[in-house]
Amino acid sequence: MAVPSDRIVLDDVSKFYGEVLGVNRVRLSIGPGITGLVGPNGSGKTTLMNLVAGLLRPTEGEIRVLGVRPDDPERLFRLLGYCTQHDSFPRGMTGMEFLARFLRVAGYDPATARRLAVRAIERVGLEDAAERRVASYSKGMRQRIKLAQAMAHDPPVLILDEPLNGLDPMARAETIALFRELAAEGRYLIVSSHILHEVDLISDTVIMLNQGYVVAEGAIREVRREVSDKPLKILVRCDRPEVVAARAFEQDSVTEVRLHEDRRGLLVSTRDPEAFYLLLNRIVLENDLAVEQVAPADETVQAVYSYLIGEGEAE
Repeated sequence: MAVPSDRIVLDDVSKFYGEVLGVNRVRLSIGPGITGLVGPNGSGKTTLMNLVAGLLRPTEGEIRVLGVRPDDPERLFRLLGYCTQHDSFPRGMTGMEFLARFLRVAGYDPATARRLAVRAIERVGLEDAAERRVASYSKGMRQRIKLAQAMAHDPPVLILDEPLNGLDPMARAETIALFRELAAEGRYLIVSSHILHEVDLISDTVIMLNQGYVVAEGAIREVRREVSDKPLKILVRCDRPEVVAARAFEQDSVTEVRLHEDRRGLLVSTRDPEAFYLLLNRIVLENDLAVEQVAPADETVQAVYSYLIGEGEAE
Protein backbone atom coordinates (compact mmCIF):
# COMPACT_ATOMS: atom_id res chain seq x y z
CA MET A 1 0.00 0.00 0.00
CA ALA A 2 1.41 3.40 -1.01
CA VAL A 3 1.91 5.75 1.92
CA PRO A 4 0.87 9.36 1.16
CA SER A 5 3.66 11.92 1.50
CA ASP A 6 1.26 14.71 2.47
CA ARG A 7 -0.28 13.09 5.56
CA ILE A 8 0.71 11.92 9.02
CA VAL A 9 -0.37 8.28 9.00
CA LEU A 10 -0.69 5.82 11.88
CA ASP A 11 -1.58 2.34 10.66
CA ASP A 12 -2.90 -0.01 13.35
CA VAL A 13 -0.47 1.38 15.93
CA SER A 14 -0.31 -0.01 19.48
CA LYS A 15 2.09 0.76 22.32
CA PHE A 16 2.35 -1.25 25.50
CA TYR A 17 4.56 -0.55 28.52
CA GLY A 18 4.94 -4.13 29.66
CA GLU A 19 1.40 -5.11 30.61
CA VAL A 20 0.18 -1.50 30.61
CA LEU A 21 -1.65 -0.15 27.57
CA GLY A 22 -0.48 3.15 26.13
CA VAL A 23 -2.52 3.27 22.92
CA ASN A 24 -4.20 0.45 21.04
CA ARG A 25 -5.05 -0.20 17.38
CA VAL A 26 -4.83 3.46 16.36
CA ARG A 27 -5.59 4.22 12.71
CA LEU A 28 -5.29 7.89 11.74
CA SER A 29 -4.56 10.00 8.69
CA ILE A 30 -3.86 13.60 9.66
CA GLY A 31 -3.76 16.44 7.16
CA PRO A 32 -2.66 20.07 7.37
CA GLY A 33 -4.27 22.45 9.82
CA ILE A 34 -4.78 22.24 13.58
CA THR A 35 -5.68 18.82 14.95
CA GLY A 36 -6.65 18.72 18.62
CA LEU A 37 -5.88 15.66 20.74
CA VAL A 38 -8.53 15.46 23.45
CA GLY A 39 -8.75 13.33 26.53
CA PRO A 40 -8.26 13.29 30.29
CA ASN A 41 -4.84 12.75 31.80
CA GLY A 42 -3.74 9.19 31.11
CA SER A 43 -5.87 8.79 27.97
CA GLY A 44 -2.85 8.27 25.67
CA LYS A 45 -2.31 11.77 24.24
CA THR A 46 1.37 12.10 25.17
CA THR A 47 2.10 8.50 24.15
CA LEU A 48 0.60 9.17 20.73
CA MET A 49 2.65 12.36 20.32
CA ASN A 50 5.86 10.63 21.40
CA LEU A 51 5.22 7.88 18.87
CA VAL A 52 4.77 10.37 16.03
CA ALA A 53 7.90 12.26 17.16
CA GLY A 54 10.00 9.09 17.16
CA LEU A 55 10.64 9.24 20.90
CA LEU A 56 8.84 5.92 21.35
CA ARG A 57 8.70 2.91 19.06
CA PRO A 58 5.33 1.26 18.52
CA THR A 59 4.84 -2.26 19.82
CA GLU A 60 2.79 -2.94 16.69
CA GLY A 61 1.89 -1.03 13.54
CA GLU A 62 3.60 1.58 11.38
CA ILE A 63 3.87 5.36 11.37
CA ARG A 64 4.78 7.75 8.56
CA VAL A 65 5.23 11.51 8.92
CA LEU A 66 4.89 13.00 5.42
CA GLY A 67 6.26 9.72 4.10
CA VAL A 68 9.15 9.51 6.60
CA ARG A 69 9.46 6.77 9.22
CA PRO A 70 10.05 7.96 12.80
CA ASP A 71 13.03 5.59 13.06
CA ASP A 72 14.83 7.76 10.49
CA PRO A 73 15.56 10.61 12.94
CA GLU A 74 17.81 12.75 10.75
CA ARG A 75 15.10 13.11 8.10
CA LEU A 76 12.25 13.22 10.62
CA PHE A 77 13.63 16.05 12.75
CA ARG A 78 13.99 18.28 9.70
CA LEU A 79 10.24 17.87 9.19
CA LEU A 80 9.10 18.06 12.78
CA GLY A 81 9.25 20.28 15.86
CA TYR A 82 8.13 19.09 19.28
CA CYS A 83 7.08 21.26 22.23
CA THR A 84 6.88 18.99 25.26
CA GLN A 85 4.74 19.78 28.28
CA HIS A 86 7.76 19.32 30.57
CA ASP A 87 10.50 21.89 31.17
CA SER A 88 14.15 20.90 30.71
CA PHE A 89 16.65 23.67 29.97
CA PRO A 90 20.48 23.74 30.07
CA ARG A 91 21.67 25.75 33.06
CA GLY A 92 22.77 29.33 32.66
CA MET A 93 21.55 29.89 29.09
CA THR A 94 19.60 32.86 27.86
CA GLY A 95 16.60 32.33 25.64
CA MET A 96 18.62 33.37 22.59
CA GLU A 97 21.49 31.02 23.45
CA PHE A 98 19.09 28.16 24.03
CA LEU A 99 17.61 28.49 20.54
CA ALA A 100 20.83 29.32 18.71
CA ARG A 101 22.75 26.39 20.21
CA PHE A 102 19.90 24.02 19.46
CA LEU A 103 20.05 25.18 15.83
CA ARG A 104 23.85 24.77 15.73
CA VAL A 105 23.43 21.16 16.90
CA ALA A 106 20.89 20.73 14.11
CA GLY A 107 23.61 21.67 11.60
CA TYR A 108 23.09 25.38 10.92
CA ASP A 109 26.05 27.76 10.68
CA PRO A 110 26.30 30.44 13.41
CA ALA A 111 24.85 33.29 11.32
CA THR A 112 21.88 31.24 10.13
CA ALA A 113 21.27 29.86 13.62
CA ARG A 114 21.20 33.39 15.03
CA ARG A 115 18.84 34.62 12.32
CA LEU A 116 16.42 31.72 12.79
CA ALA A 117 16.52 32.11 16.58
CA VAL A 118 15.70 35.83 16.33
CA ARG A 119 12.78 35.11 14.00
CA ALA A 120 11.34 32.39 16.26
CA ILE A 121 11.65 34.57 19.37
CA GLU A 122 9.86 37.40 17.59
CA ARG A 123 7.02 35.10 16.56
CA VAL A 124 6.36 34.08 20.16
CA GLY A 125 6.71 37.64 21.49
CA LEU A 126 9.80 37.19 23.67
CA GLU A 127 12.06 39.85 22.13
CA ASP A 128 12.41 41.78 25.40
CA ALA A 129 13.45 38.64 27.31
CA ALA A 130 15.70 37.07 24.66
CA GLU A 131 18.94 37.95 26.48
CA ARG A 132 17.66 36.99 29.93
CA ARG A 133 18.47 33.62 31.43
CA VAL A 134 15.71 31.06 30.96
CA ALA A 135 15.94 30.23 34.67
CA SER A 136 14.45 33.67 35.40
CA TYR A 137 11.47 33.16 33.06
CA SER A 138 7.92 32.76 34.31
CA LYS A 139 6.07 29.54 33.47
CA GLY A 140 4.31 31.25 30.56
CA MET A 141 7.61 32.56 29.19
CA ARG A 142 9.20 29.11 29.46
CA GLN A 143 6.23 27.74 27.55
CA ARG A 144 6.78 30.27 24.78
CA ILE A 145 10.53 29.66 24.50
CA LYS A 146 9.80 25.93 24.11
CA LEU A 147 7.35 26.78 21.33
CA ALA A 148 10.03 28.97 19.71
CA GLN A 149 12.48 26.06 19.84
CA ALA A 150 9.97 23.72 18.21
CA MET A 151 9.40 26.08 15.27
CA ALA A 152 12.86 27.67 14.96
CA HIS A 153 14.04 25.39 12.13
CA ASP A 154 10.82 26.07 10.18
CA PRO A 155 9.39 22.52 10.17
CA PRO A 156 6.11 21.73 8.41
CA VAL A 157 4.94 19.57 11.36
CA LEU A 158 4.57 20.85 14.93
CA ILE A 159 3.64 18.58 17.83
CA LEU A 160 2.56 20.67 20.81
CA ASP A 161 1.82 18.98 24.13
CA GLU A 162 -0.36 21.20 26.37
CA PRO A 163 1.15 24.36 24.80
CA LEU A 164 -1.26 26.80 26.47
CA ASN A 165 -0.46 25.73 30.03
CA GLY A 166 0.71 28.58 32.21
CA LEU A 167 -0.04 31.36 29.74
CA ASP A 168 -1.84 34.49 30.92
CA PRO A 169 -4.97 35.50 28.94
CA MET A 170 -3.11 37.91 26.65
CA ALA A 171 -0.31 35.45 25.86
CA ARG A 172 -2.89 32.71 25.37
CA ALA A 173 -4.79 34.79 22.80
CA GLU A 174 -1.55 35.68 21.01
CA THR A 175 -0.44 32.04 20.94
CA ILE A 176 -3.78 30.88 19.55
CA ALA A 177 -3.48 33.55 16.84
CA LEU A 178 0.03 32.24 16.06
CA PHE A 179 -1.30 28.69 15.73
CA ARG A 180 -3.86 29.91 13.22
CA GLU A 181 -1.15 31.74 11.26
CA LEU A 182 0.97 28.60 11.14
CA ALA A 183 -2.00 26.53 9.99
CA ALA A 184 -2.80 29.10 7.29
CA GLU A 185 0.76 28.62 6.03
CA GLY A 186 -0.08 24.98 5.34
CA ARG A 187 1.60 23.45 8.38
CA TYR A 188 0.45 20.44 10.36
CA LEU A 189 -0.19 21.20 14.05
CA ILE A 190 -1.07 18.44 16.51
CA VAL A 191 -2.10 20.11 19.76
CA SER A 192 -3.04 18.27 22.93
CA SER A 193 -5.11 19.60 25.78
CA HIS A 194 -7.22 18.18 28.57
CA ILE A 195 -9.01 21.56 28.80
CA LEU A 196 -11.74 20.93 26.28
CA HIS A 197 -12.92 24.48 25.62
CA GLU A 198 -9.36 25.33 24.48
CA VAL A 199 -9.63 22.71 21.77
CA ASP A 200 -12.88 24.32 20.57
CA LEU A 201 -10.99 27.61 20.15
CA ILE A 202 -8.09 26.31 18.10
CA SER A 203 -8.85 23.04 16.32
CA ASP A 204 -10.00 22.33 12.78
CA THR A 205 -10.45 18.65 13.63
CA VAL A 206 -10.29 16.65 16.84
CA ILE A 207 -9.11 13.20 17.85
CA MET A 208 -10.77 12.02 21.05
CA LEU A 209 -8.91 9.49 23.17
CA ASN A 210 -10.00 7.46 26.17
CA GLN A 211 -7.94 4.79 27.94
CA GLY A 212 -5.64 4.40 24.94
CA TYR A 213 -8.35 4.10 22.29
CA VAL A 214 -9.50 6.60 19.67
CA VAL A 215 -13.20 7.02 20.38
CA ALA A 216 -13.92 9.64 17.68
CA GLU A 217 -12.18 11.79 15.08
CA GLY A 218 -13.12 14.48 12.59
CA ALA A 219 -14.52 18.00 12.59
CA ILE A 220 -16.36 18.50 15.87
CA ARG A 221 -19.67 19.18 14.10
CA GLU A 222 -19.35 15.92 12.14
CA VAL A 223 -18.48 13.98 15.29
CA ARG A 224 -21.50 15.48 17.05
CA ARG A 225 -23.77 14.31 14.21
CA GLU A 226 -22.57 10.74 14.79
CA VAL A 227 -23.77 10.77 18.40
CA SER A 228 -27.23 10.00 17.11
CA ASP A 229 -28.68 8.76 20.41
CA LYS A 230 -28.33 12.23 21.96
CA PRO A 231 -30.77 14.93 20.77
CA LEU A 232 -29.05 18.04 19.41
CA LYS A 233 -29.55 21.12 21.57
CA ILE A 234 -30.33 24.35 19.71
CA LEU A 235 -30.16 27.77 21.30
CA VAL A 236 -32.69 30.35 20.10
CA ARG A 237 -32.57 33.96 21.35
CA CYS A 238 -35.51 36.12 20.26
CA ASP A 239 -38.06 38.65 21.55
CA ARG A 240 -40.93 36.16 22.08
CA PRO A 241 -39.50 32.71 22.79
CA GLU A 242 -42.83 31.47 24.15
CA VAL A 243 -44.19 31.56 20.57
CA VAL A 244 -41.42 29.19 19.44
CA ALA A 245 -41.92 27.01 22.51
CA ALA A 246 -45.66 26.68 21.87
CA ARG A 247 -45.10 25.34 18.36
CA ALA A 248 -41.90 23.34 18.78
CA PHE A 249 -43.76 20.20 19.81
CA GLU A 250 -45.50 20.11 16.44
CA GLN A 251 -42.56 17.86 15.63
CA ASP A 252 -42.27 14.45 17.27
CA SER A 253 -38.49 14.76 17.04
CA VAL A 254 -38.45 17.61 19.59
CA THR A 255 -37.86 16.05 23.00
CA GLU A 256 -37.51 19.06 25.30
CA VAL A 257 -37.94 22.84 25.37
CA ARG A 258 -36.56 25.06 28.14
CA LEU A 259 -37.28 28.79 28.36
CA HIS A 260 -34.50 31.01 29.67
CA GLU A 261 -35.11 32.83 32.94
CA ASP A 262 -34.81 36.21 31.23
CA ARG A 263 -37.65 35.27 28.84
CA ARG A 264 -35.47 36.22 25.87
CA GLY A 265 -34.56 32.75 24.66
CA LEU A 266 -35.02 29.01 24.83
CA LEU A 267 -33.12 25.75 24.44
CA VAL A 268 -34.67 23.12 22.16
CA SER A 269 -33.59 19.46 22.13
CA THR A 270 -34.38 17.69 18.86
CA ARG A 271 -33.47 14.48 17.09
CA ASP A 272 -33.96 16.13 13.68
CA PRO A 273 -32.27 19.55 13.70
CA GLU A 274 -32.78 20.19 9.99
CA ALA A 275 -36.55 19.78 10.35
CA PHE A 276 -36.56 22.08 13.38
CA TYR A 277 -34.63 24.78 11.52
CA LEU A 278 -37.27 24.70 8.76
CA LEU A 279 -40.07 24.94 11.32
CA LEU A 280 -38.26 27.81 13.06
CA ASN A 281 -38.04 29.69 9.77
CA ARG A 282 -41.83 29.43 9.37
CA ILE A 283 -42.48 30.49 12.96
CA VAL A 284 -40.25 33.56 12.60
CA LEU A 285 -41.86 34.65 9.32
CA GLU A 286 -45.46 34.03 10.41
CA ASN A 287 -45.02 35.85 13.73
CA ASP A 288 -42.53 38.56 12.72
CA LEU A 289 -40.13 37.57 15.50
CA ALA A 290 -36.94 39.55 16.13
CA VAL A 291 -34.22 36.89 16.24
CA GLU A 292 -30.93 37.65 17.97
CA GLN A 293 -29.22 34.25 17.72
CA VAL A 294 -29.75 30.68 16.54
CA ALA A 295 -26.91 28.23 17.19
CA PRO A 296 -26.17 24.64 18.21
CA ALA A 297 -25.63 24.59 21.96
CA ASP A 298 -23.73 21.32 22.25
CA GLU A 299 -21.47 21.15 19.20
CA THR A 300 -18.51 21.57 21.54
CA VAL A 301 -15.68 19.23 22.43
CA GLN A 302 -16.85 19.22 26.05
CA ALA A 303 -20.37 18.12 25.15
CA VAL A 304 -19.36 15.52 22.59
CA TYR A 305 -16.67 14.02 24.79
CA SER A 306 -19.16 13.78 27.66
CA TYR A 307 -21.65 12.02 25.37
CA LEU A 308 -19.02 9.56 24.15
CA ILE A 309 -17.30 8.54 27.39
CA GLY A 310 -19.60 9.75 30.16
CA GLU A 311 -19.84 12.88 32.23
CA GLY A 312 -17.45 11.69 34.92
CA GLU A 313 -14.41 11.46 32.68
CA ALA A 314 -14.74 14.65 30.64
CA GLU A 315 -12.59 17.35 32.24
